[in-house]
Amino acid sequence: MLYSYSFANRTRDLSGVMSTVIKDEPRFISNFKPAADATSRKHEYWEDHLTGRSIYSSSVQDGILRVSAAESAKVQPGTILALENTPALFVVDSVESDRIDLSVADPNGSDFGSVTVLPAAAKFLIVSTPMAEGSSNGDGEESYHIGSSSWNATQIFRKEIVLSGSALAVNLYGNADNQLNRQTAFAMAELARDLNRVALFGRRVEASANKRGEAGGLYYFANHTSAPKINAEGSILDSFIINDAAQALLGEGGDPMQILCSPGQARVISREFSDRMQLVRSDDRRGAYVAVIVNEINGKGMTILADPDMPDTDAWVLDPACFGLANLAGRAITDTDATPKGFDGIRRIAIGELTFEFKNIAQRCCCISGLKPSSEAVGELRG
Repeated sequence: MLYSYSFANRTRDLSGVMSTVIKDEPRFISNFKPAADATSRKHEYWEDHLTGRSIYSSSVQDGILRVSAAESAKVQPGTILALENTPALFVVDSVESDRIDLSVADPNGSDFGSVTVLPAAAKFLIVSTPMAEGSSNGDGEESYHIGSSSWNATQIFRKEIVLSGSALAVNLYGNADNQLNRQTAFAMAELARDLNRVALFGRRVEASANKRGEAGGLYYFANHTSAPKINAEGSILDSFIINDAAQALLGEGGDPMQILCSPGQARVISREFSDRMQLVRSDDRRGAYVAVIVNEINGKGMTILADPDMPDTDAWVLDPACFGLANLAGRAITDTDATPKGFDGIRRIAIGELTFEFKNIAQRCCCISGLKPSSEAVGELRG
């Protein structure tokens, strides 16, 4: 080796550096918190048991709801339901895997005094399940921490860190250690942006003898599950569409806390709220960008995350509890010396294998597609 430095022939663990870079990156990837290490290239993980507090029925006739097994598991005999957008109350008489039998509990002044006047398809809100005195184990509504499982494939990421002899001789950024640390920081920032795009658009491919492993991303999992979707049909992104998406997640048991969109669509949202901005005397910055809007469904704030990698005509309403980043055990991002004999400079390789977890994406992520392009929307709003 022609050049010496303090960590020559040593392997450095960069997973801590990578976590810091990801956390501070103002993109979608910053949502991914460290998860338990993967133990195989096909990384399986448990999902939480989330139960939406509502029942959807595709067919209703004479008080008999035709439902899926997942819907029927939400209730038991004696559960009180309210027909959406009415005060009418109904009680569950019996439950089977594909049907729920109802009777009227109290019309509460509505026109639904009989089950025969129920709509052909309906949504019912779960009010409560009253318990009898002296109830015992198994009588209550069951809630599990673990529900089902899902999986993602691990993917190998590699970056080459090279300093030529001329660069080392110029000594612009200090000694060799300082220059390598600087180049390593650049490589980690570049890797974080690569991870961001994989987390958004990646496809899931399990590694085999003739296939390289690829980690699936947000769009892949959303389109391969029953995650809720809203077609804006060319409309401008506004609070009405956002709250529709938030309501869809709340109905499934999620907690909408974030709006993911392109920077252009962030400007569109900000334009809608610009006349309602409050300036505090202690503010030392001004601008038309709105970072948090209030979710009108439950009153909580939703953070706007403007990601330049996002398609301009799409947006997402997200529950960030969905996301995790898992390194393959013993394969977290590290850099190691790879300087060949006689090389005029220093070469190191940053390499690692990891994947992403999307827990309960069907209850925690809602895609809004078909938005009016932000350039057109901003022009209309200005006019």
